[in-house]
Order: sequence, then C-alpha cells, then structure tokens
Amino acid sequence: MKKILLVSALALVAGLNAQTKFGVKAGYALSKLNSNEDPEFEGVSGSLKSKSGFYVGALVEHKFNDKFAVQGEVEYANLGGKVEVGFPSNIKVTEKLNFNRILIPISARYYATPELGIYAGPYVSFKTNTTAKIEVSGAMADPRAIREGEEFLERAFNDNMKSTDFGLFFGADYNVYKGLFVDARYSFGLTNMLKNPVNDEKLKMNFFQIGLGYKFK
Repeated sequence: MKKILLVSALALVAGLNAQTKFGVKAGYALSKLNSNEDPEFEGVSGSLKSKSGFYVGALVEHKFNDKFAVQGEVEYANLGGKVEVGFPSNIKVTEKLNFNRILIPISARYYATPELGIYAGPYVSFKTNTTAKIEVSGAMADPRAIREGEEFLERAFNDNMKSTDFGLFFGADYNVYKGLFVDARYSFGLTNMLKNPVNDEKLKMNFFQIGLGYKFK
C-alpha cells in the first residue's frame, strides 16, 4: 500500500510539473503620465507626452488544461513620461521623467488556439528610483542650471511619490516557434501615485509593452 501511495504521489507531482513552465521576456515600453492639473499657466503652455523605455522580466505559467492558465511575472521596467513646456519666445523645455519600477502582474489566461493566448489581470508596481533629463531648444542653456533642474525634479518625485501603486492590464501573446513568443499588452494605473496631493491633484500612468519571450519546456 505504501508503494502504491508513493507512486501515485510521484505521478501527481510529475503531472503538475508538466503543466508548469518558466520563462523570460524583454521588450519595448511606451508610457505616459496623466494628470488632472491645468497645463496652462500665465501664458506658458505645457503638455504631457509619451516616453519610450524598456522592460525585462521572468514568468511562471501554470496550465489547468489546454484552454485555461494563470501566469505570474516579475519585471523591471523603465517607465514614466515627458512634459513639454512652450514659452512665448519660441523656447521649448522638455522634461523627461524616468520612473524605474518593479512590476508584478498576475493574469488569468485563455488559449483561443494552442498558439494564441489572451489574458487580463491586476498588477502591483513598486518604486525603485526616478531620474530626470531636461532638454532646451530655441535658446542657449547653462549646463549647470539644467543639472540643478534635473536634481530638483528627481528629489521632488522621489520624495512625493508613493512606494506602490496598482492597476489592470490586458493583452495577448503568440507562440512563434518552440517556446519563443511575441507579447503585447496595455496597462493602466488605478491609484493616485502622489503621496500628499494638493487640491485633489491626481497623477496616474498608462503604458504599452511589446516584446519577445521564451518559455522553457
């Protein structure tokens, strides 16, 4: 009897392992900040723009059957956004904000075909650090003043942003060849990223990701 129980337990574990895959992924990220603040102030116009970045990560997927699965991931992502400020004298200042984050997405997956997976779920994002880069066009700028401005932005965002935020995402991936897949998704933040908002100020972030991955057999 003990041998029968042992064999059945080993068979069960082997079956579970056969349905669980690990993988890696990396790619391009396009992110944008969204604020409810008025970008116009005393003749100076400002607008929020998208910023290019990247992501790298690892994943684990467990299939319940040929159609349904769950997947967990850990990613390091370079996200954020750009702020473009135009002055009446045709001077334009671009502030590029890099919000480097650790993302943990959890998704429910449905396989429409053996190759095509459709998924959706929540994610939690953890702040690591923020860097800023300022570019000025239409006038000569003092490099020291630019660096002081970048340091001011970095301190302000590192001090005033929450350590975590939450959101939802949806997407699809397609197995190209023997574990190699292409993946695309869109994520949108649900929580205010500001720690101590003034006058009900809100700052959220949406981002699109596309890249390649590989699931080990």
